[in-house]
Amino acid sequence: MEKKGKKRKEIRRKLLHKYRLVILNESTFEEKISFKLSRLNVFITGTLFIIVLIGLTTLLIAFTPLREYIPGYSSTRLKKQATELTYKTDSLVNVLFYTNRYLENIRMVLRGDVENNEINRDSLFEQFKIDPSTVDLSPIREDSVLRAQVALEDKYNLFQRSTSQGSLVLFSPVSGVISHQYDADKKHFAVDIVAEKDAPVKAVANGTVIFSEWTAETGFVIIMEHEEGLLSVYKHNGSLSKEQGDLVKAGEVIASVGNTGEFTTGPHLHFELWSNGNPVNPSDYIDFN
Repeated sequence: MEKKGKKRKEIRRKLLHKYRLVILNESTFEEKISFKLSRLNVFITGTLFIIVLIGLTTLLIAFTPLREYIPGYSSTRLKKQATELTYKTDSLVNVLFYTNRYLENIRMVLRGDVENNEINRDSLFEQFKIDPSTVDLSPIREDSVLRAQVALEDKYNLFQRSTSQGSLVLFSPVSGVISHQYDADKKHFAVDIVAEKDAPVKAVANGTVIFSEWTAETGFVIIMEHEEGLLSVYKHNGSLSKEQGDLVKAGEVIASVGNTGEFTTGPHLHFELWSNGNPVNPSDYIDFN
């Protein structure tokens, strides 16, 4: 026990023993600065200095741009740019997908291709056809009352007409004679109208030009998009007056009659109508006489 006590006293004496640190002028040995130190003071001061140094380094790394120069740390700005680029890439992929579908539909119109419908309408009609013999067609009292009310209203509203029309009114694109009618069996989804060369070709309705270019087979072609999913196609033109993206009014000149392209035998207009991706007979919508 005495030995342990002596050792503790000796350690304490060494830690608390004062030393003098003197800074002298080397030439004159003049004393400039002097410090009284002990081993304990040096240990405490060194420990505090190391702790402060570690704290400052941590703050520099955590809250200043210096951390970007340390391997393994990523820049906040770079992360933000990477996130924005990811969103832009996803948006561009979606835009490219819909653009490709749109262009494929335009190619189908230019080639005159028609998608095969998987639904057989005849089979649907047969499936839901009702046998008239099984239906009671005798009028009921409510039906008779309704018919009388409608007849009375019509009697005193002879001159009232609905001003809102559900369908578009289409005008003839050019004045001329039809040389070739619409024939779906022969995949001629258009009417060919013979007219004088350079005669004006007019828009059949208000719409937007979605295609206005030269093609090898059908010459100068212009395609317009109208309301209710309707497309009008004008082929073999001599020249085009409108460009893609132009807004056109009904009756406005968009091209001139020509004889361009491989599939032509003289000045005429090859005119097509497409409704929701399917060709329709233009003569059912337009009076060409």
